Amino acid sequence: MIIAVPKEILPGENRVAIVPEVISKLIKSGFDINIEKDAGINAGFRNEQYEKAGAKIYGNLIELYQSADIVFKVQRPFEYPELKKNEFDLMKEGTLLVTFLYPLNYPDLAKKCAEKGINAISMDMIPRTTLAQKMDALSSQANIAGYKSVIMCADALGKIFPMLMTAAGTIQPAKVVIMGAGVAGLQALGTAKRLGAVVEVSDVRPAVKEEVQSLGGKFIEVETDPSMQDAGGYAKEASPEFLKKQKDLIFKHVINADIVITTALVPGKKAPVLVTEEMVKNMRQGSVVLDMAVEFGGNCEISEKGRTVKKYGVTIIGEPNLPSLVPTHSSEVYAKNLLALITYISKDGKVDLNLENEIVKGSLITYKGKVVNQRVKELLK
Repeated sequence: MIIAVPKEILPGENRVAIVPEVISKLIKSGFDINIEKDAGINAGFRNEQYEKAGAKIYGNLIELYQSADIVFKVQRPFEYPELKKNEFDLMKEGTLLVTFLYPLNYPDLAKKCAEKGINAISMDMIPRTTLAQKMDALSSQANIAGYKSVIMCADALGKIFPMLMTAAGTIQPAKVVIMGAGVAGLQALGTAKRLGAVVEVSDVRPAVKEEVQSLGGKFIEVETDPSMQDAGGYAKEASPEFLKKQKDLIFKHVINADIVITTALVPGKKAPVLVTEEMVKNMRQGSVVLDMAVEFGGNCEISEKGRTVKKYGVTIIGEPNLPSLVPTHSSEVYAKNLLALITYISKDGKVDLNLENEIVKGSLITYKGKVVNQRVKELLK
């Protein structure tokens, strides 16, 4: 079977779905690899590296898609302005598309996949189980996003992070508040601590308190219960009463912080507002808010998608695609996630989509012209 990898066309997307290191392993597993010319340039991978690894370079996009049995992508399909065609339109019927489709947020994309006869696996729907750990692309990308979020905040803050004892006096360490102790939040915590900051972390799941403390953070406790986490390990949508209780407690921590990083996402739902405009008004002049959930509505009430703005003397960073700002390593770990998945669901270069398999059942969105994922089917009703 042939795996095709096109260049990402979403503006600002620098990642690529396959890196040269992974190609030889895919070839050993029985696959042929075709890749669009310059697909990896923005991530630091040259055409010669792909050719040396055994891939075939395509200059013609239509021929690339027509050659494919499987398409690996990072972003969901978009329209090519010069062709006036969506990436969906270039795929053959029966093609297996593997990408971040986010079908719980964009269910119409699943419907379109089914209409086109495209079988789709969405990498954001991979179950968070021990068996699927190597395929968990959400976690691999969130890890990098958590790291990058702290670096961006440090750059925007007019202070240094660590305590310094100088002849001119003592400089107090920066105070960082992180909302959400998932993969991104914990990586942000670890990075901020390594830079010398004092870090506080809030989360709706009491089970993460120990993890936060093990990394040197202080857990901001809001009275809650274990039901705030679903069976897959993701945070569930909180009630309005809980969110009010959380905001009241968080308020005093936020207004005393130098940096606030928000990471709270609920699959298929608008991101909960955790930092209100009133909180921002009361924050210190020169402090920084980074809203990692800005693509899905935002945790900060006044963040703006794709923009860094200054409001009430506070810098608010609304970067929707943090992993793309670290494209080399983001692409490397994503490619390894794809490798783990495709080798798991195939034998001798032939893919077998066993609908009874837990991982396939959780991540397969469309199959043979139908939407097969139960959660997406319910949304489309």
